[in-house]
Parts: sequence; structure tokens; C-alpha cells
Amino acid sequence: MREFGEAPPPPTFLERLREGLAKSAGTLGLADILVKKKLDADTVTALEEALIRADMGAQTAREIAAAVAKGRYDEDISPAELRKVLADEIARVLKPVERPFVIDRTRKPFVVLVAGVNGTGKTSTIGKLAARLVRDGHKVVLAAGDTFRAAAIEQLQIWGSRAGAEVFARAPGSDAAGLVFDALSRAHSSAADVLLIDTAGRMQNKAGLMAELEKIARVLKKRDSDAPHASLLVLDATTGQNAVAQVEAFAAAVPLSGLVMTKLDGSAKGGILVALAAKFALPVYFIGVGEKENDLQPFAAEAFAKALTGAP
Repeated sequence: MREFGEAPPPPTFLERLREGLAKSAGTLGLADILVKKKLDADTVTALEEALIRADMGAQTAREIAAAVAKGRYDEDISPAELRKVLADEIARVLKPVERPFVIDRTRKPFVVLVAGVNGTGKTSTIGKLAARLVRDGHKVVLAAGDTFRAAAIEQLQIWGSRAGAEVFARAPGSDAAGLVFDALSRAHSSAADVLLIDTAGRMQNKAGLMAELEKIARVLKKRDSDAPHASLLVLDATTGQNAVAQVEAFAAAVPLSGLVMTKLDGSAKGGILVALAAKFALPVYFIGVGEKENDLQPFAAEAFAKALTGAP
């Protein structure tokens, strides 16, 4: 019990996730769907349309709506029960992609290439991940491979200082592939456990920039034939269905090992994560709901599904 005048504790990550996904839950409009309180054909169709509006994609929406109706068709159902059943079905789709991000300690340094389009929060995600890894006892080097923007280099240096991680950087305009190669050499010589590589934000339809990403991956292999050991794509939840095209394009350039979804706070398009899970089956390692260090957390399928549907 709090003393009088004492400040309330800050909201937990799950509370913030639920608050952040409130717009997506509102988009589903479950209360409006259940006016008739019966799971008949009209209700199932309305549910499917609501899932599509939440950016789950037509095929996934159809399958989830059908699964919700199975064994319950034309029966009365309460709003609370519908939310629970829907959350369970969404969690079933998401559970296979709920996997921990593991550093292979036999590979030293463990090289992580991080990519994404402009504005996804890629650099700050790298900083938050670095802080997490340092807390777990890893020695981390950050490579400022976004040489196009001086601001990105400065931002990474700030995050590196906060996390206690070395930042390998050069002047803006330097060759990104050359910098990454030298950063890997530095990580080797300093006995770092992990090398996190920032890259320039690039639109998936820009062939030249995608070719540069492929070049960075090739150059890494000259120093370590197995590098990068992980390639993460950072996605912005507010982009909705455009995220599908991003995954396809980046996966064609660099084999992806997993996804990070940012900006889930306040997005009405949180359902896109369900569509991505169903289509690509790529691990979703982390989700983000804000700018602070602890606002990046491991993905939990059941918690996400409950927050998305407003289920208790």
C-alpha cells in the first residue's frame, strides 16, 4: 500500500503494451461485433473484416475467424468469452515465432547485422539491445555502419556510452563495407563477445542501397566465413501491410534470422505482427513500445495476443 503523497509506480512493460495496442484493439471493434451476442454467419464475417482492418491480412483473418467459430457456430457468446477465444487463436499463430535471441558463445565475436527502412528506430533498437547484452555480461562493440547520416553516428555513440559498449565509427561519408570489415577486426582484437552492426536506413525498392547491404554481408565473410551470425530486420508497426514487402525485399538481400517490431505504442496496425508470423514464420525476438532502454523487451505471444484483443 502506498503512503499518502507517494508517486505511483511506473507502468510495467505489459501495461504499456496493452495501452499502446489499445488503438489496435479499438480497430477490432469487438463490442460492436457482439451486439447480437450470437456467433452466427454475420458475426463471423464482421470478425473477419475487423481482423483485416487490424492489418492481419485476408488469409490470416479468414483462418482465425473460422477457428473462433469452430464448435461455437450459432451459439451465444459473451464479449469476454469472444476476446479470450480470439486471443487464444491469435496466440496459437504467434507462438511458433516466440523464440529467445541467443548469443552463440562459440562464435566470438557473434556478429549481428541490423537492417531496416528509414525511420523504424533501428539505431535506438541497437542501443537498447547493446544495453541488454552488456547487462547479461557480454562485451559488446557497436559498428556505426550508417555512414550516410552524422546524426546516426552520434546517436549510436550516445547509446554506446549509456550501455558501456565501445562504438567503432568513422567520419560521415566513409565506405560502409570497409568500416564494417574494420569493426569486425577491432571486435576480434578486443576479444568482444558481440558485434552489433548498424546500417543505413534504406527503402526496400532502392536497388543500389539493397546491393550495398549485400556487399556488407559479403565483406564480413572475408573476415569470418560464417558472419553475419544473425541478421535482424527492424520493422515499424505503423507501416502496416507494407511490412510484408519489406521482409520479402530484405530477405532477398540478406538471409534474415529474425524480426524486431518497434513503435507498437499507439499503432492501430499491431495486427501486422500476426500476418508476418503466419506468412514468414521468422522469429520475433523483440518488440518495442517507446524510447527508453527498457522499452524493448522479448516478444511474448500470449501477452501480445491479450493486449491486441483487450482480453483479460
